[in-house]
Order: sequence, then structure tokens, then C-alpha cells
Amino acid sequence: MSEAVTRTVTAPPGLLASLDPLLREWLPRQRWFAGKGRPVTGFTLVEATELLPATSKLGLYHLLVRAHQPVVPSHGAPGHPGDCYQLLIGVREALPPRLAPALIGHVPTGPLAGRTVYDALHDTRPAELLLEALRTRARVGRLRFERDPGQDIRSGLVPRVVTAEQSNSSVVYGDTFILKLLRRIVPGVNPDLELPLSLARESCPRVPAPTAWMVADIPPTADPVVSAGSADLAGQPYVLGVLQPFLQGASDGWELALRELAKAEDFGAEARALGRATAEVHTALARALPTVTLGHMQLQLMVDGMIERLDAAVQAVPALRPYAGGLRSAFTALGDLAAEGRTWTAQRVHGDLHLGQCLRSPSGEWWLIDFEGEPARPLAERRMPQPAVRDVAGMLRSFDYAARSADPPQPDWAETCRAAYCSGYAEASGRDPRTDPVLLRAYETDKAIYEVVYEARHRPDWLPVPLAAIDRLASTGHLT
Repeated sequence: MSEAVTRTVTAPPGLLASLDPLLREWLPRQRWFAGKGRPVTGFTLVEATELLPATSKLGLYHLLVRAHQPVVPSHGAPGHPGDCYQLLIGVREALPPRLAPALIGHVPTGPLAGRTVYDALHDTRPAELLLEALRTRARVGRLRFERDPGQDIRSGLVPRVVTAEQSNSSVVYGDTFILKLLRRIVPGVNPDLELPLSLARESCPRVPAPTAWMVADIPPTADPVVSAGSADLAGQPYVLGVLQPFLQGASDGWELALRELAKAEDFGAEARALGRATAEVHTALARALPTVTLGHMQLQLMVDGMIERLDAAVQAVPALRPYAGGLRSAFTALGDLAAEGRTWTAQRVHGDLHLGQCLRSPSGEWWLIDFEGEPARPLAERRMPQPAVRDVAGMLRSFDYAARSADPPQPDWAETCRAAYCSGYAEASGRDPRTDPVLLRAYETDKAIYEVVYEARHRPDWLPVPLAAIDRLASTGHLT
């Protein structure tokens, strides 16, 4: 490993203050920034590590910064303290044209006065440095780079940044590895590392096994927001990134589905195979990690949460009001079964499963990726055992989205895929999700309500897609 990587040098005083005005403009424009629509009012430095000296031709800082934004409390809840983001800040005299899209700005004052700063993940040398640190299991200040001793990492792989991401950033090294760098950082066991490691121990072939990962060991005093908020999280490591094998030649499930739709090709066989892959992952997770039984009390809390989200959605999106009663019945029917003594098994699940979280190999095998769950949800919630049908409902909604994004929409295509997916799931697990229609309807309804709110806020032109499902779920409850 290079001498630069092994340096244990903190950032100079005044660094964040000098970057503050630049970051206030740049950060909200990033696709992975979670606080859209609210101005950044300031920053708190959680951790700063100098990876390459700023006095050299290329300087490099690793920063964890908490971005503060005004939040209007709801239902008596306190305002959010601000999200913590991982930044890799490059420092140069001037940027070459190839790095122009990564520009953050020109620093007028402070320790970097007169220099240019940019998102260094787009630069070859900093990306190479991260891979080398993982390969050699480096420790740089409070940054810790770990890897699976049974997997080799070859040096000299050429990096390229992936441009089509939203909530995180990724770099592909040659055609061998992909490094997913988490942008919104929280302390604690991150399911995006925890679950693939657990599945690797079960030799599950449907999820790429982590090769290496990077974490930060941050003391509670460095991030008082966390230590004041939860004693359980204080002192927990922050998972920063995961390196996994790059699945060369794999097709993104969403793009593949859209291509088949455009050609009017049947997707039933692929949906069936994807259902089998999902069941294999669920079965392996149930072996690897504890399962629990959800009784009346736990189910009622879950139902109450679904109803609360429905009520909030009806207030936010007036188009939902005519359907409110029918949608509520999807949840009360589940509560009625729980009151009669019905129980369900809960386990660890993917948590945000859809076609875009699946890859198909050239030979036809399916893989599931991105086990982070819904990033906006609290980490403790993302790690809670849940009925496996939650993932099934997410995939059923994804087929619906694909079919209705076609011109003209193809609802029959979606129905065929939904049925094939459930059949494939039953083949691998022995349990057909359609045999538990009340639970499946509740989860699909909850997902569709979430989609309505999201589309109303961010993509109004897409609102008819989830509203079509809302009409179906509220009026009939039929799922396939």
C-alpha cells in the first residue's frame, strides 16, 4: 500500500468553514442528497481524515459531515437533527476537463484558499487509493478497511464511476469488482453488509458475497447528535462502503423488462425464475438469522402504522380521498385476522425489492442486490424481521410499474408476470404468497400508498401508475 494511504493526518482547522458556502450549493444538487426541497443552514464535522496531503499536486480528504436543515415537526415529533453524509473531497490547483462535472467550487479562504475542490470519486487516483486500502486492510485514522481473507483483490484495476445511481455512489474496477459507497451514513449494523455476509455463510448463490468493506469507528463525542439520540447507537461503527464482485454482462431487471415490453415479448419465464430466486434468498435468510412469530399485539402495531400512513397520505394527496375507505379495509381485515388468533412468521427480508434491485446473468440466473432497505427509514426499522411477503408485494408493484410505463400500458403483461412470479416463489419455498391474500393485499396496498405520495411530490406525471393499483386494491382486493 502506498505511503499516502497509511498517513494518519486529520484535516487542518478551518477546513469545513472554508468549504461551507460551496457545500451548501453543491450538496443539495446531488442525486443522493436526502433533504431535497429544504435549504442547508450549516454543517457539523463528524470526522475528517487526510488521505493525500493537500499541499501535493492532488490532495484528498475523507469527510463525514452532518448537514443541518430546517424541519417542521409533525404530530409532536421533534425536528430532525440533520443527515450525515460521506464526502470524498479532491483538491487540485485546477480541474482537467474530464473532471469538470465533478466540480464543487473554488475555495476563496481558509487552508485551501486558491485551490479547487471536487467530488474525488470521479477521479482515477482517489478511486484506486480506496481499492488499495481495501486490498491491504489499511487503517487510516478512524477509517478501517476490511476484507474477506478468502477472496483476492488484484491491484491495478482501472476504476470508472457509475453514473446511473440515486441514493449512493458506485465505482467499477475493471470488470472484477464494484464498490458501493454509501452517501447517507448512520451508525450501526448496516443490512447492506450484514445480510450479504449472512447469505454468503449460507452459500446462497443469488447474492454476491462481499469481498471487502470500509467502516469508520467514531466515538460518541465526535457525533453528539447520535449519542444524545440513542445510547444503543453511540460508539457503533459507521459502515461506509461495500466491495462486491462485479457481475459482468448482467442485465438490470427493470431495463430488461422494459426491453421485453417494447418488443411485445413474454416475460413470464423470467418472472417465474425471479420468483424462485427471491424464495431462495428468503429461505437462506431464515436459516441464517433469527425468525419471530407475530401475534396479535405485534400485528396490531403493524396495522396501526399502515393506517397512520394512509391517513397522512390522504391529507397529502387529495386524489386518494375517494379510495380511503376501501384502502383502510385492506388493513382492518388483517387486524381482524390477528384478533382471531392468526399469527405470522417474520424474518429478515430485502426490504426494498423491485426489478431495479435484480440482475440477470447472460446464462439466465437472477441475483438480488442492494440490501440497504429504504434509506429514509431508521436503521433499527430496516433491520426488523418482517413477513417475507413484504418483498413479494414490492416486486408485484414493480411489474405493474413496468407494464404501465409502456405506451400504451400493458396491464395484461403485468398480470401474467405477477402470477408467474408467485408460482416461481411457491416452487422454491413451498408457499404460494397468493394463499395468504389478506396479508399480501395489506402489504401491496401499503406500498401503493407510499408510491402515490412519492409520485405526487416528485413525479406528478407518474401518479396515474400507482392510482390504477389504488383503484384495484380499494375496490376488489384482487392481487393477481
